[in-house]
Amino acid sequence: MSRPADPASAGQTPSPSAGLAAVSTALLAMSRHLEVGDVLKTITASARELLDAEYAALGVPDDHGGFAQFVVDGVSDEQWRAIGPLPRQHGILAAMLHEERAERLADVRKDPRFEGWPAAHPDMSDFLGMPIRDGDETLGALFLANKRCPKPDGGCGFTAHDEELLRLLAQHAAIALTNARLYERSRELTIAEERSRLAHELHDAVSQKLFSLRLTAQAAAALVDRDPARAKGELQQVASLAAEAADELRAAVVELRPAALEEDGLVHTLRTQIQVLDRAHAARVTFDNQGVRALPPAQEEALLRVAQEALHNALRHSGAARVDVVLERTGHGARLRISDDGRGFEPSLVRRAGRHLGLVSMRHRAGGVGGRLTVHSAPGKGATIEMEVPGG
Repeated sequence: MSRPADPASAGQTPSPSAGLAAVSTALLAMSRHLEVGDVLKTITASARELLDAEYAALGVPDDHGGFAQFVVDGVSDEQWRAIGPLPRQHGILAAMLHEERAERLADVRKDPRFEGWPAAHPDMSDFLGMPIRDGDETLGALFLANKRCPKPDGGCGFTAHDEELLRLLAQHAAIALTNARLYERSRELTIAEERSRLAHELHDAVSQKLFSLRLTAQAAAALVDRDPARAKGELQQVASLAAEAADELRAAVVELRPAALEEDGLVHTLRTQIQVLDRAHAARVTFDNQGVRALPPAQEEALLRVAQEALHNALRHSGAARVDVVLERTGHGARLRISDDGRGFEPSLVRRAGRHLGLVSMRHRAGGVGGRLTVHSAPGKGATIEMEVPGG
């Protein structure tokens, strides 16, 4: 790796006590936040201030070698919008997601991995990159550019002392980021548990209403010939009970609507919910996305609802030790597959109301967006539910 001179000639190296005081200030700033987004912004701003750089960025990896999140400091919102898409699996920034060591360069533009930048991108020269790691996992990578100091003949830039300070900051950033993620997952689990509780309560209440409605309708049918007046009263009660049941079902839809879908999209929402289920149940629950990005809102909601129903069946009824969810691209559409290694069932002979109504609901959701649902299962052979939807 190329290194600029560590210059005593460029000025005095900051005293250890001054450096540690600055790191301490940065660590206190990070510890004040529990939201992942806030922690990422604070880490980035703290790194830029700590090393007195013009620009700082923090990239968080996705599952495909690129960035799931990218936070910048020192670049205006207007300039950031003009820069355009993030680097994917190329360039020094993306390469840093796979590096276990720091990169300190006198001029990033001379690095063989440098592939240029968009017209709106600020001009950068000296560069310092540092991975943020938790054990063997790379949580992110910090990038700093353009140290604020005199640069005679391209000298100065980031020093070995800067690199050590950033390494210390990155170690604590890993702790802060891990804690923030755990906090968010804990909150998601609490929300999921509350929604599950509410869903069960609503299910019980609506079931009671439907049971009463059924009995009242039967009574009305028996009275039609011999006592039309009483039959009319019973039918009015049927209408009232049906209205109450509809109101409670409407409340269920409003309360349990996937609000995260609009903000985060299907892939992120599914991944988050499956991570929560994996922690909440003894069964291993996995998620793999194979090339699916954005789909029309109706398709995304239908896929999410079918996934939730199938996961509920697998985790509550099948006795599975493992449930695998795969979302894969098919032309302009997508295919969702939920497979479990549980006790299985015979689809044509299913008589348990909950399972039966679940399958009917899933088929209805698939058909409602122009898709189709298939069920593969046999006693002792687990179950696989597949749903295909078009892209538009």
